[in-house]
Amino acid sequence: MLIIPAVDIKNGKCVRLLQGKMDEETVFSNEPYKMAQKWEKEGAKLIHLVDLDGAIKKKPINLECIKQIVENVKVPLQLGGGIRNLSTIEEYINLGISKIIIGSEAIHNPEFVKESCKKFPGKIVVGIDAKKGYVAIEGWTKITKVKAVEIAKKFEDYGVCAINFTDIEKDGMQQGVNIEETIKMAQNLSIPIIASGGVSNIDDIKKIIPLKKYGIEGIISGRALYEGTLSLKEAIEEIAKFS
Repeated sequence: MLIIPAVDIKNGKCVRLLQGKMDEETVFSNEPYKMAQKWEKEGAKLIHLVDLDGAIKKKPINLECIKQIVENVKVPLQLGGGIRNLSTIEEYINLGISKIIIGSEAIHNPEFVKESCKKFPGKIVVGIDAKKGYVAIEGWTKITKVKAVEIAKKFEDYGVCAINFTDIEKDGMQQGVNIEETIKMAQNLSIPIIASGGVSNIDDIKKIIPLKKYGIEGIISGRALYEGTLSLKEAIEEIAKFS
């Protein structure tokens, strides 16, 4: 299992949002690449990047910041936010991004996911954000009537390599991961699930580690790492005890 630090980018800065609200941000660095370097030095094996402005504007916005991160770290990077077409995916992959996360567009246009998986096999992850079991889209500003588990099954058939699953009621609140919903997602799929949203401290990590048996292979953490209530090094050491 991996602990995956998140580097969320808004207006060229590394920020954390509260429950995805664009007007409730905390800026942690004016130079996002330095945060990526920090997590790499502390042992991260994968870093999760999000172009928050891109998610709202529906196109890449913070491309220069992302280029800078690619140039300054060696660990694999996965990226989401504003990815709406094959040319954008190709641009990011050519840049050096390892995995591309398709979020809202996957719900609007499932065929896009299918085409992407065919053209870029092993590179496509679908990000599913949910509230009370239903998919949230457009930077979490809209809750659909689509059940998260049902749409995840469809994408599994299309050939996505993983599902990033976020419970948006937990995200940024540091109240623990929604384990029940995450297990439900994992039990219904055979591809890896990356959990996200709500990690607050090492005790939350200890609760998540046993979930590997269900197919939960990673946990994305943001605010807890930035505010120091969770140590990346300690979390990695805890996971190593079970490997």
